[in-house]
Amino acid sequence: MKSLRQYLTESVRTYRYTIKIAGDIDSKFMDMFKYNLNKFDPVSVSDAKSTPIQKDPYGFPDHQNSSVNIIKAEFKYPATEPMIQQIAQLLGKNINAVRVFTQDHEDGLNSEAEGYANQPDTLLTEPNMEDNPTSKQASKDYANQYLDKVIPKKPSIDIPYDGKKTPTIKNNSKEGIQTKSPMTKINRPPKPSTGASK
Repeated sequence: MKSLRQYLTESVRTYRYTIKIAGDIDSKFMDMFKYNLNKFDPVSVSDAKSTPIQKDPYGFPDHQNSSVNIIKAEFKYPATEPMIQQIAQLLGKNINAVRVFTQDHEDGLNSEAEGYANQPDTLLTEPNMEDNPTSKQASKDYANQYLDKVIPKKPSIDIPYDGKKTPTIKNNSKEGIQTKSPMTKINRPPKPSTGASK
């Protein structure tokens, strides 16, 4: 029968992360960064592996023509991206230069990329569509039907408007134009006395 200590050691869960930092980092930064990651009780923290300089590094829209340093870490306590970004910010890095991904997320991206890479290119293996005479005839037949549904046809009979155009007339006389406000002709009663001294 297993002891309590064995059950506890076997049930310990770890949290794996991939930390990506854009730009150049030196050994002093890495030493202090690893030291500050001790609060998450690390099982392992790898050294930074740098990618070649990229024009637009993926995940870093604010950084052009820079390399990305990748650090694999495994902790006994969970960490969040803002926590790790704050550690890097205290060491002089911009918050936008630090990204944290869980290992499951990274594995999912890698497997998806491998799936696309292993997928056969069906466009290159099939015969050219332009050489097939039935496809040419089908495209002609169906193209007109589609255009008839999308673009309404103009009516075949154009009837012009059967009426005379109204002439434009300018009023050059000043008759009928009021120059005084109608409010000036109103007789108002005298103002009431307020009791204020003059």
